[in-house]
Amino acid sequence: MIEKRLPTWREMNMDTSPEAEAVLFALWRETPGWRKLEMAAQLNKMARQLALAGLKRRHPDASPEELRRRLADLLLGPELAEKAYGPLQSD
Repeated sequence: MIEKRLPTWREMNMDTSPEAEAVLFALWRETPGWRKLEMAAQLNKMARQLALAGLKRRHPDASPEELRRRLADLLLGPELAEKAYGPLQSD
C-alpha cells in the first residue's frame, strides 16, 4: 500500500528563497488581526464567486435559485445543504 502524505511547506515553496520567506513571515506576523480577517473574507468571497461562475458554466439554463442551491451543495456538502435548503430542484 502506498502511503499518501501532504507536502511540507518547503516542498510547496521551492521557488521562494529562505530570505524572502523570512520577510514574508515577518510581514505576516506584523499584520494586524483585523487585516488578516479582512483578507480571509476577501478570499472566501472570491472562492464563492469562482465556484458560482463554474456552476453557471456547467448549468447555463439554471435559475439563480438553482445556482445558489448548487453552491450550497459545494460549500456545505449535499447532505447538509438538503437538510438546510431542501432538495435540489432541477430539470
